[in-house]
Amino acid sequence: MKILVEIIGIVLVLAGLIFTAQSKSLLGPQSSFMYSNPSWTINGFMFILAGIIILILNIIIRIVFRPNQKHNK
Repeated sequence: MKILVEIIGIVLVLAGLIFTAQSKSLLGPQSSFMYSNPSWTINGFMFILAGIIILILNIIIRIVFRPNQKHNK
């Protein structure tokens, strides 16, 4: 489950980067509805932010719920 959450976070960050690059006319075909469209810059940043939040929360959950190895001996 933790790996799935990491994958989702990474995919969101990558999608946000692609959306932002397309909105800034750096990537993609000119016929795309995202190409040179400033509203997709905001959408891209929101995707990036959501992905980063998911990745940070996943790290926090891994630290908090890490099994205590002293009691396993």
